[in-house]
Amino acid sequence: MQASQLDFIPILMQIALAAGFVSMTIWVSGKLGPKKSTKIKDSTWECGLESLGSARIPFNVKYFLVAILFVLFDVEVIFLYPWAVNFLELGWDGLLKMGIFLFIILLGLLYEFKKKGLEWD
Repeated sequence: MQASQLDFIPILMQIALAAGFVSMTIWVSGKLGPKKSTKIKDSTWECGLESLGSARIPFNVKYFLVAILFVLFDVEVIFLYPWAVNFLELGWDGLLKMGIFLFIILLGLLYEFKKKGLEWD
């Protein structure tokens, strides 16, 4: 099946419509929005508190370690959900494979507990 250039016209029209909508929304909000600029409005605030010091403060490595571990165990849940939905169709073979998967994840969790990777100082 060959595609002619005329088949791409609806796609180009959709891209143009989306770009036009975004451009018009930004332009209209700039024209209708308030223009009053004061020192208090232009100051930097975060969570209702005035910012003090530099924003370049280094984070503790433990923060990143816990974040990576969260993503790791979150991916585990992503793999568990389809397995649980299709549990009956997979049978004993699926149960064995998921058992091996969970055993490997459990070994990783035990390793993290041993290395005290989840403890805050």
